[in-house]
Amino acid sequence: MIPVSRPNLGLLERQAVDQVLESGQLTQGAEVAAFESEFAALVANRDCVAVNSGTSALHLALLALGVGPGDEVIVPSFTFAASPNAIAMVGAKPVFVDIEPRYFCLDPASVQAAITPRTRAVMPVHLYGHPAEMTTLDEMCRNRGVMIVEDASQAHGAALAGRAVGSWGNAGTFSFYATKNMTTGEGGLISVGDPNVARRLRLLRNQGQERRYENEIVGLNNRMTDMQAAIGRVQLRSLSEWTKTRQDNADFYSENLRGVVVPESDPRAEHVFHQYTIRIVDLDRDKFAEELAGRGIGTGVYYPTPCHRLPSFDVGLTLPETERAARECLSIPVHPLVGPDEREHIVASINSLAGVGA
Repeated sequence: MIPVSRPNLGLLERQAVDQVLESGQLTQGAEVAAFESEFAALVANRDCVAVNSGTSALHLALLALGVGPGDEVIVPSFTFAASPNAIAMVGAKPVFVDIEPRYFCLDPASVQAAITPRTRAVMPVHLYGHPAEMTTLDEMCRNRGVMIVEDASQAHGAALAGRAVGSWGNAGTFSFYATKNMTTGEGGLISVGDPNVARRLRLLRNQGQERRYENEIVGLNNRMTDMQAAIGRVQLRSLSEWTKTRQDNADFYSENLRGVVVPESDPRAEHVFHQYTIRIVDLDRDKFAEELAGRGIGTGVYYPTPCHRLPSFDVGLTLPETERAARECLSIPVHPLVGPDEREHIVASINSLAGVGA
């Protein structure tokens, strides 16, 4: 089976972890600090604060920016539940809006229509590795005094108009879950442009203390370990090469697939293809996925139920583009471990099932 996602780990990651084990410093320490410093190059050298998951990154970013009860945060419904969960966990209200159909990202017109006097922040999700329309959202939010918290969990190294994701908003958040473009096993990171917010984040992740037993605020234990950071430092060195392979695989699919709708990229965008997501329009998407599995090809549906339809939220909204995407989208293997023979097999299988090739 060709998996739809697969972590790319090897001897260098093992050696890095072994060095940490030999040092005896397993928890947050020098490796975390080095990882934060090195990752900053991806986000215009902003302050970076590493944490234990992408969800924690979202949660702490909102807390550090003062978002809380009575506030509204605009977020796409077509995303993983971690995005609105973080909003709800700080006591704010997730306001779900629609996506635009070409890039699966937040629709600026829907955002504009949803802004109220209670809107404290907008949370664009750079879904599948494609940046949201940040130029429009940035101007809109600046004019209205609304903050931006970028969910860049799937978009390490992505950019729009030459500006990196994670460097547009008041905060940018990343995930290093096992299937992301780079991994620390579990882990996350927040990038911010305000050193005061960065310090508050460091307090929040470590029980409210900068020096041991001098707790300044109420905080949590959301620290990244040195073992995770050591893996991340190795992964970071390969990220550019892996991204190029993802883009090459994506180009091959876009040039050769027939009978399905292939994803578009904004000409201004650096798309890093966390997923290569096609639309199955005239056929049964789930049956199509079953047939591909029978040919040894793994797929993923991200996401079958929009967040506004989940039992945890169950908001009575109709979001046409979101609901259409949930019915039609199917992600196919695009990761760097997909080789030439495998992608040929994937293309031939999809074209055959779509009735346009052998």
